[in-house]
Amino acid sequence: MKVRTTVAAVLTLLVAATLYDASALGAAQEQVTFRGGVDLVTATVSVRDRKGRIIKNLKQTDFEIIDAGVSREIRTFESGESPVSLAVLVDISGSMAVGGNIGRARTAVTVGMAALRSGADEAALYTFDSHLQEVVPFTTDLARLRRVTLQGKPWGQTSLYDAVAETARRAADRPNRHRAVFVITDGVDTGSRLTGPEVSAIASSIDVPVYLLVVVNPVDHAGAEFGLLQADSKVAQTVTLGDLARWTGGDFRVASIPDHIAVAIVDLFDELRHQYLISFEPGEREGWHPLEIRARKNDLIVRARSGYMAGRPRPS
Repeated sequence: MKVRTTVAAVLTLLVAATLYDASALGAAQEQVTFRGGVDLVTATVSVRDRKGRIIKNLKQTDFEIIDAGVSREIRTFESGESPVSLAVLVDISGSMAVGGNIGRARTAVTVGMAALRSGADEAALYTFDSHLQEVVPFTTDLARLRRVTLQGKPWGQTSLYDAVAETARRAADRPNRHRAVFVITDGVDTGSRLTGPEVSAIASSIDVPVYLLVVVNPVDHAGAEFGLLQADSKVAQTVTLGDLARWTGGDFRVASIPDHIAVAIVDLFDELRHQYLISFEPGEREGWHPLEIRARKNDLIVRARSGYMAGRPRPS
């Protein structure tokens, strides 16, 4: 789904300002530290062509890394399908009671759990309103997650950005090289301490892509995917969430009917399984390093973390 680049350009300036303000992020960001020059920065990378098709057969020589304007040598490169560690984060705040969105969220959880592979993938289930709740911790026993019904009436404020940031931190500790946060929400934040750009910085600094599925009433999604482009549509309010997802190397979809939900989840999960894993030596300058990973073929679209934090070695 294409999102207007004008909003992305504005957010780029906001993110840049936020990222260089260390006090805004505090201890939330992890740093790359230097111990004899052996530490590497890793980045999970997804690639699509101009028609939106996932590209799965690229080699190391097909990529280049630009770290704060400096070209870096790729030190390690991995490709191919791999198990995933997925944190599923479901909005159960009061706004989800409007227009049947909580029902769409339950459908999305059911479809998502069915798309995971028992015995190989692992997943955890979290819910949030004004607070984050762990419903099922990370497990390979996916039947346990599939039994969760998420019954109850949605209630409370929506601390969406705060919940995404904390869930990303938890997903960062998982062992699989393909890790992500899958967020199901109506796209309205009413109570977060953090802003969208700050959350993007946190998630990208620890290399956890955020995949967002925004569920909406069909009335607000006229024309399906093209409804997102209507300036006066309620769906247009979710544009900033799309930028949040892409700054972390993830992606964003809007769905209003079960068919939309199924197609979106299959597509997002296929991308997640076929990400490339690239690593390189970090730069010596402390602080935030903006990062761009490019494909040498101009007709390909690459998404990866937007940067990383570099710092002094911490005491053992």
